[in-house]
Amino acid sequence: MNIGEVARATGLPAKTIRYYESAGLIDPPSRSDGNYRLYDERHVQTLRFIQHARQLGFSVKEVGALVALWRDQRRASADVRRLAAAHLDAIDARIAELKRMRQTLEGLVRRCHGDHRPDCPILDELAEEIG
Repeated sequence: MNIGEVARATGLPAKTIRYYESAGLIDPPSRSDGNYRLYDERHVQTLRFIQHARQLGFSVKEVGALVALWRDQRRASADVRRLAAAHLDAIDARIAELKRMRQTLEGLVRRCHGDHRPDCPILDELAEEIG
């Protein structure tokens, strides 16, 4: 199947499919006599796997490791778990950071009068030196 058919089957743009190929996440497809990429069902399955992993927030590098583990029938599930647990820790850290950001911004919004006066604690806070 050609790249347009694969794009329709996976919901991924052709540009993204080519990027995943260049990043080594999918095997290079064979080529037609006219030098067009020819994909098979294995490519579609791998692209769906990649798409799902990316939807869970795994980086391209992490997805590469997951694809390698997925393909390795002799893998230890502990390796997969370790990678997923590290990603979960990163998500938890990001959530904590977002909560801190929200709390700070919420306080600033509460302190701002939001009227015709020029003074604004939001801008004052942003202009303060961090340190």
